[in-house]
Amino acid sequence: MNLRNPLANAHNHGAAGDGVSHWWAQRFSAILLIVLTAWLVYALGSLIGADHASASAWLASPFNAAMAVLFVVTSIYHGKLGLQVVIEDYIHHRFLEVALQLLIKILSILGGLLAVMAILKVAFGV
Repeated sequence: MNLRNPLANAHNHGAAGDGVSHWWAQRFSAILLIVLTAWLVYALGSLIGADHASASAWLASPFNAAMAVLFVVTSIYHGKLGLQVVIEDYIHHRFLEVALQLLIKILSILGGLLAVMAILKVAFGV
């Protein structure tokens, strides 16, 4: 006979056993996006009235290129996490849920790769 409360078994595990890590990942990426968005607003403000060559030279700076890549990767990751939660909460047909989760992951990877490649192409002047 087990006298342990079932709530004690589920404590800190979430419904799928990894809900806490997903929650922390969303919060950490949101905080990182606050900092990166502040940088982006400052950066775009400094580029007002600049021509294409000046903007390309600005992005060729290693710091600015790294920050742009970090912004793109973090925003895509944060968006993927958010869409994952929406799909898990509101899609109740298992096949459709799995198909949408897979589609979101594929599109996130593809979009992230394309955006990072575009930033690096401008940064390296290829």
